[in-house]
Amino acid sequence: MSGQEIVFTLLGVVAVGSAVLVVTTRRLVHAALWLVVSFGALAGGYLVLTAEFVAWVQVLIYVGAVIVLLLFGIMLTRAPIGESADLDSGNRWAAAAVAVATAAVLVTVMVMGFRDERMPLREGGGSAEALGASVFRTWVLPFEILSVLLLASLVGAIVLSRSDIRARPEPGARPEEKNQADAKEDGA
Repeated sequence: MSGQEIVFTLLGVVAVGSAVLVVTTRRLVHAALWLVVSFGALAGGYLVLTAEFVAWVQVLIYVGAVIVLLLFGIMLTRAPIGESADLDSGNRWAAAAVAVATAAVLVTVMVMGFRDERMPLREGGGSAEALGASVFRTWVLPFEILSVLLLASLVGAIVLSRSDIRARPEPGARPEEKNQADAKEDGA
């Protein structure tokens, strides 16, 4: 194993370990901070693969903007900061079994598909020019679909954070349900 492979493997272990901590911690803020560690390890992996532009985008967009957006979302929705028993659905063992089975299938497929294949690292493969050509020639439709999905999530976040949108009774609701909705509006 070369030095690059050792560093890449260590960064992969850090990324996977912190990702496991993201989904197993009971504190939302700690989960966001472990996500920063995972994204940072991914950026380091991109640097090892000589994709400097992708690494900086990972740091600026994901570590910077997405984590800040996540923390603002936690604050705006008034999510509990400390430990919360509500976050545990009781399906930990089933979720762990599904995760291990999925990981086993993915690893098996990757090993069977790429057994002894090696991809030589060439300088400039992760440059802005190569990435832009790939995104806007080959991957333009998935790129646009992703942008619409992100726009929809932004609109959803705005709707969730607004306090002037109140629950309205459904058109076919009984009068007592309408009175309960009116009482909610008066109390808000």
